Amino acid sequence: MITSQNLLPLVGTDRCPLIIDARRAEAFAASPIRIAGSLWRHHMKTDEWLPQLPTGRELVVYCSHGHNVSEIAAARLTAAGASVSMLEGGIDAWIATGGPLVARYAPGLDPGLPASSVWVTRSRPKVDRIACPWLIRRFIDPLATFHFVSAEWAKDVSDEIGAIPYDIKDVHYSHRGEECTFDTLMSEFGLTDPALLHLARIVRGADTARLDLEQQAAGLLAMSLGLSAIEEDDLAQLEKGMTIYDALYGWCRYATSETHNWPAKAI
Repeated sequence: MITSQNLLPLVGTDRCPLIIDARRAEAFAASPIRIAGSLWRHHMKTDEWLPQLPTGRELVVYCSHGHNVSEIAAARLTAAGASVSMLEGGIDAWIATGGPLVARYAPGLDPGLPASSVWVTRSRPKVDRIACPWLIRRFIDPLATFHFVSAEWAKDVSDEIGAIPYDIKDVHYSHRGEECTFDTLMSEFGLTDPALLHLARIVRGADTARLDLEQQAAGLLAMSLGLSAIEEDDLAQLEKGMTIYDALYGWCRYATSETHNWPAKAI
């Protein structure tokens, strides 16, 4: 068993378990929301979907109230050798705790995420094209994959392979007015976590040359340009960039009031 209070600090980090929404199909379909980063799976079909998940990863299962549905899923998963915890009180307790939620459905994504979503954008990413994959993997689809291709072919490639294009012109997930693609994803998936909203302003400032929006925007821009300059492989750059956004999100959550100076004060 895991409480919402204990799971909450893990969501949005690389230490987060894989969260399984095991609500009955009708309950899931009737709800406009799910826990951030969760995947819906049928609680009676664990033998079908467990082998498709990454091996060795901790699991957390939840249902509506933390009763028999998640009990069944957890028992079946445990019997199959998985390391699994139940979310005490289910999604009801999570909502009461104020844990981040995402919209159950947004254009281009199957509501239950039965398979990893695939996203396509322009090659040689800088800010938005790294920030968006971080947001997607941490809060929308933890198993999402990304392709970086030549700008002139990005839309064609996404159409041919059935992927979701992002941060290119004339697609759904892109800049809107003065907001960047990160903002669009936040809006479309209903993400309202205050720390994420703070991070979104930093990303927007760095990505749209409005460094006055947040003091940290200039630093993010410098790190993004520097990482792109020293890393020729876009996917390797993405993996390294995930750490930058983990750190920035951690700062937005916990450390905005912390200062650092020299000489250090005696403890």
